[in-house]
Amino acid sequence: MHCAFVNMDILLPKRIDSKQAPILHDTRQITIIGANGSGKSRFCNQLIKECGDKAYRISALRALFPIQNDEEPLPGSIDAMFNHMNEVSHQVKNTADTEFDKLTYILLIDEFRELMNYKAHQLMGEEMEFPKTRLDKVVKMWQSVFPKNKVLRENGKLMFTTEGHDDKYNMLRLSDGEKAVLFHIGAVLYAMPDAVIIVDDPETFIHHSIMKTLWNVIEEMRPDCTFIYNTHDVDFASSRVDNQCVWVKAFDPEQMAWDYEVMQSSQQLGDALYFDILGSRKPVLFVEGDDTHSIDSKLYPLIFPDYTVKPLGSCDKVIESVRSFNDLKAFHQLDSMGIVDRDRRSEEEVAYLRKKNILVPEVAEIENILMLEGVIRAVARYRRRNDADVFNKVKRTVLNMFEHEIKSQALQHVRHRVKHQVEVRIDMKFRNINALEEHMIDLVNEIDPRTMYEDFCREFHAMRQANDYASVLRVFNQKQILGESNVAALCGLNKKDDYIKTILNILKTNSRHAQDIRTAIKQCFGLTE
Repeated sequence: MHCAFVNMDILLPKRIDSKQAPILHDTRQITIIGANGSGKSRFCNQLIKECGDKAYRISALRALFPIQNDEEPLPGSIDAMFNHMNEVSHQVKNTADTEFDKLTYILLIDEFRELMNYKAHQLMGEEMEFPKTRLDKVVKMWQSVFPKNKVLRENGKLMFTTEGHDDKYNMLRLSDGEKAVLFHIGAVLYAMPDAVIIVDDPETFIHHSIMKTLWNVIEEMRPDCTFIYNTHDVDFASSRVDNQCVWVKAFDPEQMAWDYEVMQSSQQLGDALYFDILGSRKPVLFVEGDDTHSIDSKLYPLIFPDYTVKPLGSCDKVIESVRSFNDLKAFHQLDSMGIVDRDRRSEEEVAYLRKKNILVPEVAEIENILMLEGVIRAVARYRRRNDADVFNKVKRTVLNMFEHEIKSQALQHVRHRVKHQVEVRIDMKFRNINALEEHMIDLVNEIDPRTMYEDFCREFHAMRQANDYASVLRVFNQKQILGESNVAALCGLNKKDDYIKTILNILKTNSRHAQDIRTAIKQCFGLTE
């Protein structure tokens, strides 16, 4: 049994059922979840043991409080670095109570060395750019999480102030949450290249409102590393975009083997392991699709981070759930909204749904949202491509695709309208069967599907002649649009799945590209920032 580390491939520990242990290929994030006593910690210990000198373990709980440990520190760990500095440097104190203190000393010593090196070059008349140290990065990121707090460097110490107050205070007065954020940022910066970073209880001391954003930023800071989270927070686990979730069920100490499953999605575990919607205390956004394969469940939490996003499958289930949930608002006091695809709905149908708190986009379906001009251009700029050139080529391809399918698309729209009108008219009250028969005989002539079809064809041809890309996206139902439009290749990506993943990864950040994508998508729903 070993843990392979080639191109971020991780071989998991031995299984109780004697089946071949799975290999997680090219993975960025792994979450280890399970009940207390299921063997999660031993599972992580085995991964650390077998991953050798690439294993790098961090724990805010262990870092903030002194824990007696007779084991040798892992190579490359904060403890190991501190011990080495003690041996070769006279500037570091020879004792420290906690790993948090040791990290602080290491940051300050590195700062001292960088500044001394800069001064030496200046004294010799050599030009050198003013150094940006790890401490600079830690301070910048920490202040972005706690914008009302400021970090000062005075007399070789870190001091802190709070907006609106004149007093300065040292680290002893920081809250455990503030210390935990500082520790996680600094510790990850010191991880060796291509490290497997095992994070024990990433939620410890950290408020849930900043959890996801904090770890998104930390992961972005170290794109070379694999992050393994040993966590009880299933909601956090489900927020990881490139995640492989391992559900540890039981441990056999005699065999040194585990009963576990690798889930395609951490949301695939069943209601018993999810945080209940009401427990989140956030407004709820019901969407179409499933937990595993749909784009909806991955995209919308990044567009609407203030909502608990719950995929329900069909559009009918979304509509019904919003109605039922809002009917019970006096009980749970939470707001809810829904999102359904526009599909082939008429303007009247769309207006009705919007009055019922159902958001309907100005595009036919979820795939078309990723084909919005603003989204394509943002991804192209992120990939350092000419965004105007990329979009114009995609636009031309999509319009040509639509032109070849105008008749079939028109027919599909007619089918939807006829079905809707028949349902409405059949729902009328009739005095007897003869009245119903007479009504049915006249129904075809009243609805007149041929005229409806010809009207759609004329409307669609006009869109094509005008090169009206936005209107085409509103009426064009074509699941293959992402692949056949060649948008991925034009952005320098291998396939459509890479294009989707790139959008999701951009949205995890606070970059300009992410803001552009969010703005384009929200505008598609008629929402403004």
